[in-house]
Amino acid sequence: MAAPYPLRKLKSGLKLKLAKILMGDKATTPHFAWAGAGSSERLCARIEQSGHKNVLVVTDKPLRALGVVDRALEGFDRSVTTLHFYDGVEPDPTFGQVAEGAKVCRDSYCTAVLAVGGGSSIDAAKVIALEAVNEGDPMSWVGLNKAPATAVPIYAIPTTSGTGSEATMGAVITHEVDHSKQIISGLAVLPRAVAVDPDLMLGLPPAITAATGLDALTHGIEAYTSLWERGSRTETSLMAIQGVFKWLPKVLLEPGNVVAREGMALAAYYGGVAINQVNVGFVHAIAHQLGARYGIPHGMANALVLPHVLKAYGSAAEPKLAELARAIGLSNTTGAGFIDAVFELRELAGLPSQHAAIQARDIDAIVEAAIAEGDGYFSPRLFTPDEVKSILLAISVNA
Repeated sequence: MAAPYPLRKLKSGLKLKLAKILMGDKATTPHFAWAGAGSSERLCARIEQSGHKNVLVVTDKPLRALGVVDRALEGFDRSVTTLHFYDGVEPDPTFGQVAEGAKVCRDSYCTAVLAVGGGSSIDAAKVIALEAVNEGDPMSWVGLNKAPATAVPIYAIPTTSGTGSEATMGAVITHEVDHSKQIISGLAVLPRAVAVDPDLMLGLPPAITAATGLDALTHGIEAYTSLWERGSRTETSLMAIQGVFKWLPKVLLEPGNVVAREGMALAAYYGGVAINQVNVGFVHAIAHQLGARYGIPHGMANALVLPHVLKAYGSAAEPKLAELARAIGLSNTTGAGFIDAVFELRELAGLPSQHAAIQARDIDAIVEAAIAEGDGYFSPRLFTPDEVKSILLAISVNA
């Protein structure tokens, strides 16, 4: 059961003060990013030039079967660098999959890990890189900045435009028993260098393009509305939001448009940079529970929840949302105008407003878990259990 609201508010305020003391207002992003068609080749050359002779490629089987992974790795000279593969990553990667990948990394004497794929592959690669060189139970690393200080150097080539994991120092791994989402974070898992290559994204199915696009939008909005003013979060979150509103409709209309694909890829990257500084918010707190309990893809879960959370913030988020309305060129420059634009973009993307998987019998448990997670973020304000329940009822077909 959630603690009384005044106590939760007090604890949240203390957490923000503590975070500012421990982490400060300046944020660093100590990695390189190449962008544009063919940038994956430049990243591969960079890894090779860094002296890595054995590289573990972390990906998934469908992506390998489509030939996307081979295209991403064309920049390697196979006479110089030996590539080893772990392609057992599935949506919502588990600790078991991470352990399998770490064994391949150790047994193959890999000195670098390269993730090729969506957020699942990148998140798995991060924890594989940790587990390969650290002993102990990875569950003990769960939490803010609790990851070990050392990891095998990590590189990333994202093949979707949404998670922004290529730009963050966090990873989400699923517990096999209770299917809970566990967040592991630390500077060691921030990729050393990434390639944002639109050529690898041209074949993305429309449904994945839409869901990952709304995921990137959520990252931008949650970072922009965060109570924590830190680093470049204002600029990078704004670039993410403006980028999604500009490029997602074009990508959905013209899937082969390389310019639009690059625009969306950069929007996702900037969204990742933004949340890497100030974390996410209550949208993710609820969406994570939907993914854990029902297997709803993360981007779709965010899309279901996002506009309802923004409405529920009310006056606490109004000034920031009004700024965003102006930033994307709306005639209605109020918070309500921006929320309407989010609803409209979701509809344009063909994403559902409700989901049949959400069951009435689960709502109380989802509410409790969402509040427990959400109280750890720096959202415009905290939600009451009844407010979270109302959001769940609004997005459920059956509840």
